[in-house]
Amino acid sequence: MSSTPSSSVLEARKALAARLTNLRKDARLTGDELSARCGWHPAKTSRIQSGKAAPSENDLRAWCAACGAQDQAADLIAAARAVETMYTEWRRMEREGLRAVQESVADLYHRTRHFRVYASRVLPGMVQTPEYTEAVLRSIQRARVDVDDVTDAVEARLERQRMLFSGRYRFGLLIEEWVLRAAVCDPETMAAQLGHLLAVASSPFVSIGVIPTGPCRPHLPVEDFYLFDEAEVAVELTSGYLRITQPHEIADYARTFTDLAATAVHGAEARQLITTAIAALG
Repeated sequence: MSSTPSSSVLEARKALAARLTNLRKDARLTGDELSARCGWHPAKTSRIQSGKAAPSENDLRAWCAACGAQDQAADLIAAARAVETMYTEWRRMEREGLRAVQESVADLYHRTRHFRVYASRVLPGMVQTPEYTEAVLRSIQRARVDVDDVTDAVEARLERQRMLFSGRYRFGLLIEEWVLRAAVCDPETMAAQLGHLLAVASSPFVSIGVIPTGPCRPHLPVEDFYLFDEAEVAVELTSGYLRITQPHEIADYARTFTDLAATAVHGAEARQLITTAIAALG
């Protein structure tokens, strides 16, 4: 399973490069001949074909024209744009504030019917209380965001939480036990948050599993990730936001979710761990 932005993006870029290479070969052009028709140095063609350089939209148009395949330009441009949006650094996503980040995924959430979430650092956004959300986003804002629109960002996230009780969506949530005990908020806020988690657990549309802390676990913890049906995976890395859309990588995350779910406790046992975490807050 890819856990770094480079592995997933590089693979997608190589897939695009392979399409361009095949296009050149189908046109029976050598690399030097294509370069001459495009008006650039052969080294550029080599870098694009190896996946080391990302072609611009104008490069793709020129490539297709050189190969007599102008009808394929639009599709290749769409594929290149998908590669570009796979990984985005937080500083780029958050340059206009945190509300924009919340709103940027709204359409994806509404298109999804089955959510699977693994949380190893912070409770999933859709089950957070406003106070817990504010504490989390405030921590992020202090660390890396110049714009202070935390209040607006909290409101944007709360709008999505209505999905939890609409009955049109299903949620499978896996939470590492230490997430119930470690937080950037005060004990009162955390106690209220865990109480809310207990209430959410009673919903027939929500399955909550808690992975107990302890030795001899069969699977290592991984980065927080969100599975949106079988269409996309969102991974929250330290440096940025990774979108995964390649089927075999999505399958890797789905398999990891299933493996981790097998180590979790559910139902009464999960509720007991949450209750114990509340009691530990005093």
